[in-house]
Amino acid sequence: MSGTQTTGMKKSLSLWNYFTMGFGAIVGTGWVLLVGDWMIMGGGPISAMLAFAAGALFLLPIGAVFGELTAAIPISGGIVEYAERTFGKTAGHMTGWFLALGNAILCPWEAIAISALLSSMWADLPGLEWITSIKLYEIAGSPIYLIPTLVAEAVCLLVIYLNFRGASAAAKLGSFLAKALLAGMLLAMVTSLFIGSPSNLLPTFARVSAQNSGSVAGVTTTAGTFLTAFLAVLVITPFFYTGFDTIPQSAEEAGPNLNWKKFGRIIGLVLLASGLFYVICIYAFGTIFPWQESVADPVPALSSILKISMYLYIPMLVIGTIGPIGPMNAFYGATARILLAMGRKGHLPRSFAKIHPKTGTPVVPNIILAVATVVGPFLGGNLLIPLTKVDALAFVVACTVAAAACLKMRFTEPDLPRPYKVPGGKIGIGTAVLAGLILVGLQVIPGSPAVLDPVSWCIVIVWLIAGVALRWVASRKSSKPTLAA
Repeated sequence: MSGTQTTGMKKSLSLWNYFTMGFGAIVGTGWVLLVGDWMIMGGGPISAMLAFAAGALFLLPIGAVFGELTAAIPISGGIVEYAERTFGKTAGHMTGWFLALGNAILCPWEAIAISALLSSMWADLPGLEWITSIKLYEIAGSPIYLIPTLVAEAVCLLVIYLNFRGASAAAKLGSFLAKALLAGMLLAMVTSLFIGSPSNLLPTFARVSAQNSGSVAGVTTTAGTFLTAFLAVLVITPFFYTGFDTIPQSAEEAGPNLNWKKFGRIIGLVLLASGLFYVICIYAFGTIFPWQESVADPVPALSSILKISMYLYIPMLVIGTIGPIGPMNAFYGATARILLAMGRKGHLPRSFAKIHPKTGTPVVPNIILAVATVVGPFLGGNLLIPLTKVDALAFVVACTVAAAACLKMRFTEPDLPRPYKVPGGKIGIGTAVLAGLILVGLQVIPGSPAVLDPVSWCIVIVWLIAGVALRWVASRKSSKPTLAA
């Protein structure tokens, strides 16, 4: 751990900061925008609830792996170090680059989500029609409006500013947003309790056609059975659990008195809390009205509340609109630290390893992410689905490599101090590797209900080419890392 003392990163984060960072990064606003899509894909809320519960359990061993590795090697962007010291420099580069893709996507994704909510739900309120009065252009069938774009850009600038200031400022925002999201869940639960009925969850499985789907993205039920519908939802859940990895990426900024054994448990707690949050939200919005009726409306989470009371609708809409700030904030910081680690190890040009002397933040990575984030609102809502699929694959691939590295290090570095260990030892770690391989297989094996489409594969290929090019540039300038991790 001594290597972490000379990095220049400010050490101020507590266990609560890490919990709210991870929870806010995971939950965000997906439950508001896409709960209807989940029910449509699953042919009903029951399969969707089971899929999200199973997704959390699938990832729990992987979360424990990150807990063990981070507590043993608490450095920024540690996944690069884990992969490189076990499988070599190329593996370290590819793993870090894949996870950077998965995390970086979330910054423009959340910016697009804010703009989409403003263009649809806010603009439908009486007296607010002017929000969409000025149309800039249309891209891939998605209209881009001036006012929503400006508001989304203001949010982007806030997140960029906080991350340039340092991890402490960003963590305070995460704490506030976590409380706001819990308030939204509580509102949905209370509404469901007094207005809804469990009978509205039936039928257990029914196909939803394009004619009966209110999905903005045009989602329909493509599965033919309850089981295949369950799998169709299960394979996208990694995207909606992406975020727990933001916790280890900021490990280098932990406070001096942090209990690393408890830190290892935080990731598992975040996954379980997020899984419970998702299941409760799907149940709540699936029971307020008959689910087939709800999914016929766009954004059922908001449409259902609107049918009951405008006084309940406005607070839920506000919570849903500010929700994306949490993931954007967390993924911005996490991606910057992955790129920082890759710069230190020589996978990227040395300029990526530069840290601001006053704020202790990565300079070049922050600038690159600032550009990517502010571009988001100009890309249109139809890019959300391809980005979702790419993120899920990139995230699971990186997590699987980390789990394999953890297992190998149990044999190659048995004496490495491990304040926290994966429950079940090598068997528990092996379970994490197996879970990761299953999720990767479901996304790449032809015939799978969620195999990547051509657009998503194009994004992956372009990203890999860019990574190879940057590594070539780095190797030309220097083959020696600036800081031994």
